[in-house]
Amino acid sequence: MSRSTPYQPSLLRLLHGLTALVILLALLSSAWVYLSYDKRLIQLSVPKIPDIIGIHGTFGVGLLLLLPLFALYSFHLGQNRLIGSNTLPQLQRLPRPAGRYAFHRLVNTVMLLAATFALITGRMMKEAWLPEGQLTETWYTLHLWAWVLMALALVFHLVTASWVGGVRLLRSMLTWQTRDRDTPRQWWQQIQSIWKP
Repeated sequence: MSRSTPYQPSLLRLLHGLTALVILLALLSSAWVYLSYDKRLIQLSVPKIPDIIGIHGTFGVGLLLLLPLFALYSFHLGQNRLIGSNTLPQLQRLPRPAGRYAFHRLVNTVMLLAATFALITGRMMKEAWLPEGQLTETWYTLHLWAWVLMALALVFHLVTASWVGGVRLLRSMLTWQTRDRDTPRQWWQQIQSIWKP
């Protein structure tokens, strides 16, 4: 890999990629659920998929398993990619690089919080609500807002990543290449470093 190309740790790429895939599938299936049962604001015709609510719930369970691992990584080994004590002062430097990077860190943090909000509100819902037409349940309304927040956060996440590092940064998250000291054999050492003083 060229030294001019940004390098992302392989464990970050794995956790980020799996989490992103599950979030995308959850967003797509949630839109399908909405268009199958709700349609109050958007009315599009979609083919009926048997047990689409259960399929969406399966992606929710996947997120329930992945998000704590990704959050643990993000708040420890990846903490420089999230909001920090210097983020807000650096935001005043927009559109300079330091300000753009601070904004990207803020968006990354909002993305994690939005995923957590979607996960919590989704776990509080009952599968029978939508088939029975119970569209005004509080947890369902909150879950809809969580979906909107997640979709917006995802768009901002991609835009700010492109703004900060361009196509090279986006490509660096998708590569399979690793450096000698960043292979799966070193992952356990990286994880252990979280608890070292």
